[in-house]
Amino acid sequence: MSLAASPHAALIVVDVQPDFMPGGALACHDGDAIVSSIDRLLRAGAFRHVVATQDWHPPKHVSFASSHPGATPFQQIQLYGQPQTLWPDHCVQGTAGAALDPRIDWSALDVVIRKGADPRVDSYSGFRENHDAAGGRPGTGLAGWLRERGVDEVFVCGLARDVCVLWTAQDAIALGFRTHLLWDLSRPVTPTGDDATRASLQAADIAISDPRQLVRG
Repeated sequence: MSLAASPHAALIVVDVQPDFMPGGALACHDGDAIVSSIDRLLRAGAFRHVVATQDWHPPKHVSFASSHPGATPFQQIQLYGQPQTLWPDHCVQGTAGAALDPRIDWSALDVVIRKGADPRVDSYSGFRENHDAAGGRPGTGLAGWLRERGVDEVFVCGLARDVCVLWTAQDAIALGFRTHLLWDLSRPVTPTGDDATRASLQAADIAISDPRQLVRG
């Protein structure tokens, strides 16, 4: 049976930006391998609704190791009572590394959800920011945008599979959307965590789906 996207499905392309590509500030393993396939999927018109998320940090963002004297990238600290990984400076607003990848034809996009713009709060998911000082996770508006258009099913792809893609998929299903992760159209920060990512998806009843079934002909 073909996994054709229904009229009530949306594609969410997470953080396909130069800073997450090989040679970028926060490179994902083999990140550029998904670019041509995502471009082909968008050109195929398999989805009525297409969303991109875009990491969009101000300088001196709280998630940057450089904002914490003596800290090093990938170190973990406690922030607002939650574990926080400190990252290299990346996807700084207005820089080339923060742009949507120029090798993809983005003309099919309906909306871009920029996240991580609050200097005090990190943001992995396309649906909700990470925990803030008040203990909440502020919404990005994406869930409401999708519901207003009758979307009840989402397909998630992009970077990084073990962080922003995973969190986006987990939030999607928690918010009531039937959720698929297009495994071959995502890449991790490091592949050593792939088994844990699969286990997290299965535990949340998120389908691991094959993007080739979405493009006919």
